Amino acid sequence: MAKDFYGELQLGILGGGQLGRMLIQEAINYNVNVHVLDPDKNAPCRKLCNKFECGSLSDFETVYNFGKDLDLITIEIEKVNVDALEKLEEEGVIVYPQSRIIRLIQDKGLQKQFFKQNDIPTSTFQLISTKDNLTNASLNLPYIQKLRKDGYDGKGVKKILTEADIQDAFEEPSLIEEWVDFEKEIAVIVARNDRGDVSTFPMVEMEFNPQANLVEFLIAPSLYGVEVQQRAEAIAKKIADDLQIVGLLAVEMFLTKNGDILVNELAPRPHNSGHQTIEGNYVSQFGQHLRAIFNLPLGDTRCRTNAVMINLLGEEGYEGLAKYDGVEEVLAMEGVYLHLYGKKYTKPFRKMGHVCIINDDREKAIANARKVQEILKVKA
Repeated sequence: MAKDFYGELQLGILGGGQLGRMLIQEAINYNVNVHVLDPDKNAPCRKLCNKFECGSLSDFETVYNFGKDLDLITIEIEKVNVDALEKLEEEGVIVYPQSRIIRLIQDKGLQKQFFKQNDIPTSTFQLISTKDNLTNASLNLPYIQKLRKDGYDGKGVKKILTEADIQDAFEEPSLIEEWVDFEKEIAVIVARNDRGDVSTFPMVEMEFNPQANLVEFLIAPSLYGVEVQQRAEAIAKKIADDLQIVGLLAVEMFLTKNGDILVNELAPRPHNSGHQTIEGNYVSQFGQHLRAIFNLPLGDTRCRTNAVMINLLGEEGYEGLAKYDGVEEVLAMEGVYLHLYGKKYTKPFRKMGHVCIINDDREKAIANARKVQEILKVKA
């Protein structure tokens, strides 16, 4: 970096949610000044950063003016104005991950085309410009429809099981993907710095909440064989190198019932599938992201022990000022670590925090995590 870590470095984060919050908690150790831009005046980062600005992440002028006097900009959400980031890069502001990568990942159609062009295994797909194209699609039913832009945490995804479902399909540009009969959803987080050093975290296994369609439960390290894990990690490294990304990249994949690994989606930032690394690994995903964007040596990604991460979601039927039931009871349990995100209001399935449960006995870690899920509730 042009400036040493003497409190001079001005780091900007686009997005002030929980990922930014946990990134700041790590950045404090590097003595950098953190500036945050977020549209929510009550964003989780607002009290932790050196300077908080409330403003639109998609407005060119707002993003450009936020970043023009900073040394380095990173993101905690992909939905940002890439044109402004390109201009900032032209003017000498470092943007990691690079704007071209954010532009690619913002569009799920471009992502899929990138996979195909670079021989990265992924499910068969077709790009769709309007809903009418679905009536003569080349893929057989059932399939998954995804909006090309602005989908997240299960929003912007529809299951098209029968022809009758087509009438409720998305109208906007989308892609349809072959229905994958997978055995397990897995993820590998990979980091790459500007020197080209690449390092992966051990593969994790995920369980999804079928109602909310987001990660609810995550177990690390995986119990799959070394060959499967090495294959998944090799795919993640290849993507990082093909993109020449600087920063962190979460690679979500399917392990199919016949043993194939197919890449589902990418996220060029810290990710929900890496929260367990805070207690479970020698370096956390947040520490690794900072090492990568600061062009420092990458950290030791090995697991310290078995770690289970559960998302703390707002309970159904409750909306309003958040109230946490069962905190004392779960914190009395061995190896339970609570992370609340500082969100004032809860609503059904909103991510309000996460809990990491660690134990040298894997089955005990899983059993304790199930107990935490039963006891700890976010109500209003």
